[in-house]
Amino acid sequence: MNPSQPPSLSFYQKTGELFYAVAAADNVVRKSEFERLKNMIQSEWKGLDEVTDEFGAEGAHQMEIIFDWLDYESLDGEQCFNNFRKFYKTHKSMFTENHKKLILKTAHSIAGAFAGKNKSELAILGTLQLLFKK
Repeated sequence: MNPSQPPSLSFYQKTGELFYAVAAADNVVRKSEFERLKNMIQSEWKGLDEVTDEFGAEGAHQMEIIFDWLDYESLDGEQCFNNFRKFYKTHKSMFTENHKKLILKTAHSIAGAFAGKNKSELAILGTLQLLFKK
């Protein structure tokens, strides 16, 4: 097993891409899903790691920035998930068990933010859980 590597800004950017993919699974990203992500960053992610960007902002805020940008650009959620999957497979050592649990918790929270979890969201959540078990 490889020794763990601390998360980087790209870790947070790709995780933001994953969260966008969860919200976009049903082809509609709702304000409540973005708000749920912002709340999760404040309550769960803030202060988790000592990663900062070039402006001194916490790396966790990259998730919010990337999510918002991807939504603005209306990018394909499936492609975003595939981008995250590739990043995960290449950088597994950045993903501690605590990070994976928090990613799953946040993804489930986003998926449940609007009228519960639908079939598309459940499918992507299941795929994510299987990815983390490999």
